[in-house]
Amino acid sequence: MTKILLETINLKKNYVHRNGNIDLFNNVNMKIKQGDLIALVGPSGSGKSSFLHLIALLDVPTKGKILLKNKDTNYLSENEKDQVRRNNISIIFQDNNLLTDFTALENVMMPLIIKGVKTSKSVQKAKELLKFVKISDRLNHFPGELSGGEQQRVAIARALISDTDLILADEPTGNLDYETSLEIFSYFLKLKKLKKTVIFATHNRELANKADYKLSIFKGDIKRTSV
Repeated sequence: MTKILLETINLKKNYVHRNGNIDLFNNVNMKIKQGDLIALVGPSGSGKSSFLHLIALLDVPTKGKILLKNKDTNYLSENEKDQVRRNNISIIFQDNNLLTDFTALENVMMPLIIKGVKTSKSVQKAKELLKFVKISDRLNHFPGELSGGEQQRVAIARALISDTDLILADEPTGNLDYETSLEIFSYFLKLKKLKKTVIFATHNRELANKADYKLSIFKGDIKRTSV
């Protein structure tokens, strides 16, 4: 039986603005299984990034709960949340967030170095992942020397090196051309085969339709829809 990796219970998020309260989400209830490949869709400003930030424990809900591996994250300290992110959650940003003064290899190694893994082991695993995303010939190049698609592949390799169960991608193909977008998405399909859960926010209808299902955000509501 497939395990429930992530669950939200009566999740609500609002912000206090000078013009009044802004309600992003209201009473969101969902269960996400291990190995699900999910497209997060909705118009600009609907809250896709905010929802990913909540799941990544980078923000806190106004009300409700987020359960990760059946553990209520509301009671975690900031240090515990950092630990959960290091071990269970990887994030891929649209703008890559690569460290400009470090090579592709060094960027990919970084999560393991932070964990205290030996340098030799970190180098070996980073090289394997850069080969996996077909960029091993550029491992000594700096981000500024890489194309947008190459930078995103490095970002994916960096997200994978911690071997987390949950991968969150915020518009990972937003700045890429059609062919490169398809190539990036192909790695998500490989992750699904490895029983990783991938949630990717996108405006690309074709890629969204390749997911197992969609989570559609509109006016504070998040609904599961088939593709």
